[in-house]
Amino acid sequence: MRTIKWGLLGTAYIFERDTAEGMKQAENCELYAVAGRSMKKAEAFQEKYGFQKAYGSYEELLADPQVEAVYIPLPNTMHYEWTIKALKAGKHVLCEKPLAPTEQEAREMFETAREQNVFLMEAFAYQHSPFIAAVQEEIEKGAIGEIRYMEAALITSDYEEGNIRMRRETLGGSVYDLGVYCSSLILRMIGKEPEKIQAVSTFSEGNVDMYTTVLMEYEHGGRASFDCGMVLATEKNVSLDRFQIHGTKGSIKAVKFGFNAPGELSYVLETFEGGKEEKTVMVPQNYRLEVEQLGRCITEGETPAVSEEFSVANARIIDGILASVGYR
Repeated sequence: MRTIKWGLLGTAYIFERDTAEGMKQAENCELYAVAGRSMKKAEAFQEKYGFQKAYGSYEELLADPQVEAVYIPLPNTMHYEWTIKALKAGKHVLCEKPLAPTEQEAREMFETAREQNVFLMEAFAYQHSPFIAAVQEEIEKGAIGEIRYMEAALITSDYEEGNIRMRRETLGGSVYDLGVYCSSLILRMIGKEPEKIQAVSTFSEGNVDMYTTVLMEYEHGGRASFDCGMVLATEKNVSLDRFQIHGTKGSIKAVKFGFNAPGELSYVLETFEGGKEEKTVMVPQNYRLEVEQLGRCITEGETPAVSEEFSVANARIIDGILASVGYR
């Protein structure tokens, strides 16, 4: 199996918490280079995670011809700029969610990827989970009939004032940080975009949405809703993750579930005919799955599991939500 030489742009916490372990586990990943805002930070990551090279600027890493793919976990406001630069340097890119602040910017990023003949994929690790695939398969085979209603939620701790999630200038707030998970899950399960979006938010003193409730309406009467918020105990890194889907023949409800969670996850499938079954799915480390999948795109010609069509559609939904609550 050919391995891909990966570069890391930035020394973000999400890499330390989640992606580092995924990249270490990925069979086709080589931790080749890391770049930080300073050489000191880059060298610290190099030593801690075993990168072969360290660079004191992002430009230096992108100029390295040995780097084949880059992972971009930078703040939301930096995704567009550095993804475009990486793509133009001929690198394949895995960019953290949300891929871009707007649908238009997301489109431009994918257009650049096509022009450069490289892959771009939004880093929704949970979208690679076999648990999510199992739930989608239940829907596609008609286990609960036509979807009439779906709801989801992702509620987490709030953060100290200096955290980038709490600042408007870094595109903080619950919709960008958390709502994109819920909207993308609903998009995958329902398989189409809503015709109407209504949303309401509570805002912090820094003018970022701390809690948002969204209602989406679809053709033929289907509806979906979700809640996202940063309102639990401050800086405790805890979360409430849930979803349930109701159809014309029954329902699916997550029982043991977390966005990006590995291990034994389960859901209950219940039908109006009286059937009720709890099903368990073993889920590997999600970040490993996304890194391996993009690697196979590069070496084996697979299509990115999180597609351009999907990411652009989700960005369009987020645009609608933010417009509804007056974030823009």
